[in-house]
Amino acid sequence: MKILVCIKQVPDTTDIKWTEHNTIQREGVESVINPFDVYAIEEALKLKKSLGNVEITVLTMGPLQAKEMLKKAISVGCDNGVLLTDKKFAGADTYATGKTIASAIQNKLPDYDLIICGQFAVDGDTAQTGPSIASQLNIPQVTYVRELSKCDGKCIYAKREIEEGFETVKVELPALICVLKGFEEPTRPTINGIIKAQNSDITVYTIEDTGLTPEEAGLKGSPTYVSKAFRPVNTRGECEFCINCDTLAEKIKEFGGICNE
Repeated sequence: MKILVCIKQVPDTTDIKWTEHNTIQREGVESVINPFDVYAIEEALKLKKSLGNVEITVLTMGPLQAKEMLKKAISVGCDNGVLLTDKKFAGADTYATGKTIASAIQNKLPDYDLIICGQFAVDGDTAQTGPSIASQLNIPQVTYVRELSKCDGKCIYAKREIEEGFETVKVELPALICVLKGFEEPTRPTINGIIKAQNSDITVYTIEDTGLTPEEAGLKGSPTYVSKAFRPVNTRGECEFCINCDTLAEKIKEFGGICNE
């Protein structure tokens, strides 16, 4: 069984820097694996442990520094790392990102059985990239997954959160799964895993490998854009404590909350 885990590097800082196009500057910024993607890796590792014959490839799109993030994934038990990097990918929105990743999968990694993504990215919180990849690949998807309970090689069973609680769904492979944060402690790298990661060669693909034109990727291929980016201003005033109900009622009247009659 071959599993692709799509991960993303997110800034490991509150001091976010913006590009001239109001997108997050990623080059030269300290980054970490998106927390939801850590649990996507974890679900893949659990399948590898239970099924045995599983190959896990971690895939990301970003600058060359993202190689180190891929090596961290290899150090905890993943097998291969693939980096999509090209200046023409810069400024991509979720649609262009999903299209680029899906095109790379179709052209370079077509023999997958399962794709696992984190449900959200903490730097965007849109939850759109995973479903976009599934739509581009025309494969079934299951979102808000808490855990993968069983896999027989042809189908996989996923426990997902819904408004009323939980439900378990059966989906035929190949498919894409978007997972939420789990409750278990993520796998830590071992000494042998770190050595393997340092000796691993990360496969690098550019726009030519995806089969896309420059007009279909990055900022040019994005139907949406960020018109303005800013930090919210704290407008909270001083707190005033009411020592009894009469004082509270008077204050509420001042704001029109209680009829004065």
